Amino acid sequence: MRHLTETDIRSSFVNCSKGEANRLGLPRDLAECPWDDLDFLGWRDPGAPERAYLVAEHDGHLLGLALRAASGAARGFTARSMCSVCVTTHTGGGVALMTARRTGEAGRQGNTIGQYLCADLACSLYVRGKQRTSAGRGFDETLTLDDKIARTRRNLTAFITMVTSSN
Repeated sequence: MRHLTETDIRSSFVNCSKGEANRLGLPRDLAECPWDDLDFLGWRDPGAPERAYLVAEHDGHLLGLALRAASGAARGFTARSMCSVCVTTHTGGGVALMTARRTGEAGRQGNTIGQYLCADLACSLYVRGKQRTSAGRGFDETLTLDDKIARTRRNLTAFITMVTSSN
């Protein structure tokens, strides 16, 4: 992913108002992001942990989505959950149901799309082995790293398409 500026990020959001995009809390470590290892920029709002955001290249443009992490009882440390984007397994609260308000008329009517995502939105780093989960090694796959990255990008594109489609 290319290096993003605050202006790039704030102007990319498609499922919230410009005012909301201007008020959202940016990642504290934006300048230190490992851009070459990211398929998308994802973060939880430092001032409001139930809010999360992701910014990705989609159809040749930068696209940002505002997300809400579902609140609920914490799971036990033996329970495993899997991210639907990067297919990484986590224990405890490592995966969260995140919902995105749909764009257009559907969003104005309150319709949302939900996905189970890595709670810290560090999917790109998990896929590349740059960050480890508390679940340990996970399961063995025969896919190459390039195939895992491609799968992550396909899954992310499918989620973005569901949020932005007019149906």
